[in-house]
Amino acid sequence: MIFLQSPEFKVGLLVVAVSGLIGVMSFKVSEGPGVFGGGKEFSFVVDDAGGLVKQGAVKMAGIKVGLVDDIVLDGKRARVVLALDPGVEVDQGTRAILKSDGILGDRHVELLPGDAPSEALDSGSEIPTGDMAGGLDSVVADVSRVAQSLNELMKVLNKAVKEGDESTRVGRIVKNIEDLTKDLAEITGDNKEQLAHIIDRIDNIARNIDENLDGETLAGVKRSIHNIEDVTEKLSKGEGTLGRLINDEETVEELNTAITNVNKFLGGAQKMETSIDFHSEYLSGVNLSKTFIGVQIRPGLDRFYEVALIDDPRGIKETTIQDSKTGGSPNPTYEQTTTYKSKLKFTALFGKTFYDLTIKGGIIESAGGLGFDYHLLDHKLRLSAEFFDLQDVYIRTFARYEVFKGIYVIAGGDNLAGSDGQDAAAFFGAGLFITNDDLKTLVSRVSF
Repeated sequence: MIFLQSPEFKVGLLVVAVSGLIGVMSFKVSEGPGVFGGGKEFSFVVDDAGGLVKQGAVKMAGIKVGLVDDIVLDGKRARVVLALDPGVEVDQGTRAILKSDGILGDRHVELLPGDAPSEALDSGSEIPTGDMAGGLDSVVADVSRVAQSLNELMKVLNKAVKEGDESTRVGRIVKNIEDLTKDLAEITGDNKEQLAHIIDRIDNIARNIDENLDGETLAGVKRSIHNIEDVTEKLSKGEGTLGRLINDEETVEELNTAITNVNKFLGGAQKMETSIDFHSEYLSGVNLSKTFIGVQIRPGLDRFYEVALIDDPRGIKETTIQDSKTGGSPNPTYEQTTTYKSKLKFTALFGKTFYDLTIKGGIIESAGGLGFDYHLLDHKLRLSAEFFDLQDVYIRTFARYEVFKGIYVIAGGDNLAGSDGQDAAAFFGAGLFITNDDLKTLVSRVSF
């Protein structure tokens, strides 16, 4: 077989092999990955497939994974058929979008994987689409909207300037500028002589300064500046009384401490609350009225001082030791109890508040004692118990409710232990509570 070794046969065989290889490669490129490689086929539907061409790239994470196999009309929308490489995994969370390749309008298909793993899609399935924002069409649409806004603005300016339209804010601004320039023109036109006179006066003042600012004056200014420099230098070095005051840290600290204490004192005085309390109680057991009037001073929210006078119709009992002056008597002395109806009782207390509980102590109705107050309903209701005259154990309990600001009602039991030979008595009454803020308000409304 000599012809097999001939040059003509070898050249022909090479031409056939190269032609076949070129044909296979061309067919593979034109048909996509699914023809020879056993690739996968998917599709998706978009409203506009402009800029997308057959055999265009399909990418995932910026890497080419397939080709656009076909673009067909599906109803009134475009269906894009994809041919993907066999190893590409597409699950239910994958989304297909059209992404621009540049400003010329060319686009390719981008596959966006889902955030969480999900079930894989079979070949031939439809891939959901994602947000198609971006691209040249979006840029053109944005530019069109900007141009439309500029066109509307130019129309408004044209109406404001040429037609004097004041229905818009721009028109009113233009009208105000026009009125202002008109007023300025009238002012300068009507007062030209006065303006010229003012300018002449300013010129004369500048000329006088130039003429009077001679060498001697400048020397005096220099000496003054030099003296100021000497003073500031001495102050910085701590010389003199002011220098020591400024530079001595101990002196400055003591001065700051003194100022702080004064501010605390003045601030506490301003925050101090003074109030006047007046109420009357009807004692049902003896058919008498008991009256209280007092002053309460609160230097802080958690403590107070209270002083009060009490008019008790049952009077004050005082017991004295009397001498019988009987010779040989087995009992030379005896006790005598006297009741003073006209004497007033007094109260002087110090109280400390712990949240809703107040503990107070001191003199209660002219006898030593202590008391407790418990506040309810945002301090509108107060439940109180007082124990005093500890020899005879005088007990007083009551409830006080603020009906209106500064006006309250009170009810309770007086002398519950029955001391001094007196029976316990229930009582009820009403009172008035006035603070310094109320007094300020009242004084401010009084006209003289």
